[in-house]
Amino acid sequence: MKGIALNRYYRPELDALRFFAFLCVFSFHRMDYVPLDAARDPWLFRFSTAGAFGVPVFFLLSAFLITELLMREREATGKVHVKAFYARRILRIWPLYFAAFFGLAALNHFLPGVGPSTHSSWLAFSFFSGNWYILRHGWIAGPVDPLWSISVEEQFYICIPLVIAFAGRRGIRILSYILLAVAYLAIAHYALHPVAGDNGEWTDSFVHFQFFCAGTLLALGLRGRLPRLPAPVRLLGFALGFACWFACLRLGVRSWEPQAGVGASLAGWALMLLGAALFFVSTLGVPGSYVPRWLAYLGRISYGLYVYHSLVLYLVFEKGGAWLARIPQSLRASVGTTVVLAATVLVAHLSYRYFERPFLRLKERFTLIGTRDAAGTQTAGV
Repeated sequence: MKGIALNRYYRPELDALRFFAFLCVFSFHRMDYVPLDAARDPWLFRFSTAGAFGVPVFFLLSAFLITELLMREREATGKVHVKAFYARRILRIWPLYFAAFFGLAALNHFLPGVGPSTHSSWLAFSFFSGNWYILRHGWIAGPVDPLWSISVEEQFYICIPLVIAFAGRRGIRILSYILLAVAYLAIAHYALHPVAGDNGEWTDSFVHFQFFCAGTLLALGLRGRLPRLPAPVRLLGFALGFACWFACLRLGVRSWEPQAGVGASLAGWALMLLGAALFFVSTLGVPGSYVPRWLAYLGRISYGLYVYHSLVLYLVFEKGGAWLARIPQSLRASVGTTVVLAATVLVAHLSYRYFERPFLRLKERFTLIGTRDAAGTQTAGV
């Protein structure tokens, strides 16, 4: 480990990890439109099913970065500027979130089934409780369902600046341990009360707070240091991360219709957490020169990639039947997937450049610890 102390904190390798997390989620949602045969393609099926666990990687990474920045701010200025934190979060998250949600609600009038249609869902997602709405009422529509995770993030970030501001490092560490315990009590509760179909566990905030707590504890433990690991060790860490996720699936823990008892549930979620942590630790500290600029940029626009990809999947595979029918069946899935990825990147790029960037420039007014890359480009996410 080597200590660092910078006024600016930017790690391009973490942008690469963001894009990796997006690809995981994309591969999972793709299965809704391109079913996979577990017997014919067992490894692709396992990877795609485990792709849902990319969401916890986003959670862990986000918590690490925000905790790191808030602790640096506290050390540099003597306090945490809570109002400035909330202003930064609002300017980063709210514009795209609300534009996407209410855009889908409007589009639903022309393409029924593409967005929310009830006033109760509008109210829930407007106040960042969409995950609780889904837990109670079920999934809404493919293009809007990914937004549940934004609700979980915003719920966690209501309290984190207040705890760090008034209780410091010790307070946020204690809170993290408490929430970790709560997460596994919630997991045990779900396992003890099995139901047919989805049981709501996947969108429960208390279950997912464990990943935020892990990111926070990693930031507190590393104290700004970077893991100096040889490349073979990093590759081994990634392999072990996938092994943890696959073992999680074998135990019956997954994002839909979990089928595990108490012991298997506790072990499976712990493996899911360990896998996310291994991906993170194996990535953090990779020299920036090893991260291609295009890859870092794809990670930088990953918020848009995440928000838009389900809509593009729906439009291409659900509404593009006539176009897809002209393609030989053996190539239909791969060609459609390529078109979806390319279109999602294009839409996310345009969104980032022409819609999100003005808000990011405004966000700079409330930024005390910079998050810019070497070229001076504002990064996304924190």
